[in-house]
Amino acid sequence: MLRPDLAVIAAHVAPGSRVLDVGCGDGTLMQALRDKRCDTRGMEIDAENVGICVGKGLSVIQGDADSDLAFYPDQSVDYAILSQTLQTTMRPDLVLDELLRIGRRAFVSFPNFAHWRVRLSLLWRGRMPVTRLLPVAWYETPNIHHLTVGDFRELVRSRGIRAEGAWFLSGDRQCSAAAANFRAEHAVFLLSRE
Repeated sequence: MLRPDLAVIAAHVAPGSRVLDVGCGDGTLMQALRDKRCDTRGMEIDAENVGICVGKGLSVIQGDADSDLAFYPDQSVDYAILSQTLQTTMRPDLVLDELLRIGRRAFVSFPNFAHWRVRLSLLWRGRMPVTRLLPVAWYETPNIHHLTVGDFRELVRSRGIRAEGAWFLSGDRQCSAAAANFRAEHAVFLLSRE
């Protein structure tokens, strides 16, 4: 079963598309897209995950989104995907630019640090939360940028990027866009250049 943000992405990638999954983890999304006859490629920083992907017969290289996307040709895929990885990059703005240079469209999903449970934890406990979807303490997390739905919308607007679609998740279910900055634990955006 796919993680909720990956299920949204898989449902909206057209069958037969060329896809680059950056930060592909163990290749779960790539497998689902391969079942839709997509030509999938992956990039993953963790050597163990690369090995898992290769063991599944997936085409994955070890690489870092902050430095290695520059080696991909312009418009070489239909979709570049960055799921739950943007907040771990050194320069999310430049990584977005690279995704949209490589792909005609880009899917980006990320945890929303303005979710009401995060706010409540900070308000009442004065500490960064540990939740089911953010399961490690602040000092163990790979997250180096804590962004919100509002922050992301402003970033894409300021860079001339168009949001063709947006999906918001609370737990394992989609929620409405109304007050998404407060209600959504995770967000998924489909982006393109204007």
